[in-house]
Amino acid sequence: MKIELPKQVARIIRTLEDNGFEAFAVGGCVRDSVLGRTPNDWDITTSALPLEIKGLFKRTIDTGIQHGTVTVLEDGIGYEVTTYRIDGEYEDSRHPKEVIFTENLREDLRRRDFTINAMAYNERAGLVDAFHGLEDLENGIVRCVGNAEERFTEDALRVMRAVRFSAQLGFTIAEETKEAAKKLAPNLEKISAERIQTELLKLLVSGNPDYLKTAWELGITAVILPEFDAMMRTPQNTPHHCFNVGEHTLHACKGVRPDKVLRLAMLFHDCGKPLVRSTDEDGKDHFYGHADVSAEMASEIMRRLKLDNDTIHQVKRLVRFHDWRPTLTDKAVRRMIYRTGEEIFPLLLEVERADICAQSDYQRKEKLETLDQAEALYQEILARKQCLSLKTLAVTGKDLIADGMKPGKELGNVLNKLLEDVLEEPSHNTKEYLLEYSRSLR
Repeated sequence: MKIELPKQVARIIRTLEDNGFEAFAVGGCVRDSVLGRTPNDWDITTSALPLEIKGLFKRTIDTGIQHGTVTVLEDGIGYEVTTYRIDGEYEDSRHPKEVIFTENLREDLRRRDFTINAMAYNERAGLVDAFHGLEDLENGIVRCVGNAEERFTEDALRVMRAVRFSAQLGFTIAEETKEAAKKLAPNLEKISAERIQTELLKLLVSGNPDYLKTAWELGITAVILPEFDAMMRTPQNTPHHCFNVGEHTLHACKGVRPDKVLRLAMLFHDCGKPLVRSTDEDGKDHFYGHADVSAEMASEIMRRLKLDNDTIHQVKRLVRFHDWRPTLTDKAVRRMIYRTGEEIFPLLLEVERADICAQSDYQRKEKLETLDQAEALYQEILARKQCLSLKTLAVTGKDLIADGMKPGKELGNVLNKLLEDVLEEPSHNTKEYLLEYSRSLR
């Protein structure tokens, strides 16, 4: 099997080989190349020690030299070059007590997480596949290298990585790997929120975000996202739904494009339903106020997972307004665009469409038709370049000050009232009209 190595990678490997060392591209880049995908990055493993690596290349960075990793810069691009190593005993489900360097490639591959990530390649030796990773790739299986319990004990995050790789590749998880993951999932409590977040997001924006159900089955979400477990326990006895809250959420996640904000919005849009569920005398469930409750819960969960403030802000808005039932007037649509924010509103339409399509067939046609009409109104509003926020209002605070107003809170109140007026009647967005109207408000 031949893999086309980038010229910089081939050059690094050749330099190491010319100086008497072994060197191979290793891990995910080999896996992706075999699958016909373009690798995001290329890692190199070698028998050379870190100081020997540094001595062979002009520009290097000591990325993790105590663990054997040196970044070699070629044509301005960084490539991690790591000495073959054997990890010592793990004490915290994350870090080995010590790292022992070895000259044996097989020993280095043995310490890796999954067989599909434990293959190496160079142009001289071809594909080195000591643990049948190629066979597992061909059969669509995620399987631990060697003893699954040992691999998951070494780094508990590998439990999540097993599910994440299965979601990204559309693979199944080998039974023994799955059993070990289920047994050791509680160790995820020892893993930092940042590392959990990275794996969760990779799963969510994969081609199979509904594989989150596998994470639930293995007890992973019980540790990292217990709110999802509550959703999986919450029925929806209503004609509008044919799934429980959790299953509906999985279908909704799959119904939007693989964008981080959209997928998070779908994950959290109904997370408050378990808290507000009520059942009437006819046995019909109701979830009054669930959008606001879900928005607050989503914010708390995302902060717990250490997501950035901009993502939290966008997702929270989408969750808060996801249950909007549009009145089909341009005035109502303008007001909703103002409430959500101009950048959020088109995302809201995507969220609502995915939400509807993950419900039962009951009134689905009518709901989608209403949404289509709201979207048509939105496009008309954009085409007419109507004012939707203070930044496109025909007057500014400076204009009002020049017209005799004093700076302060009252000036902000007047600007907001002018915007309210323009949202009602877009033709009023002229400087002359707004200045005259502002005088009546002072």
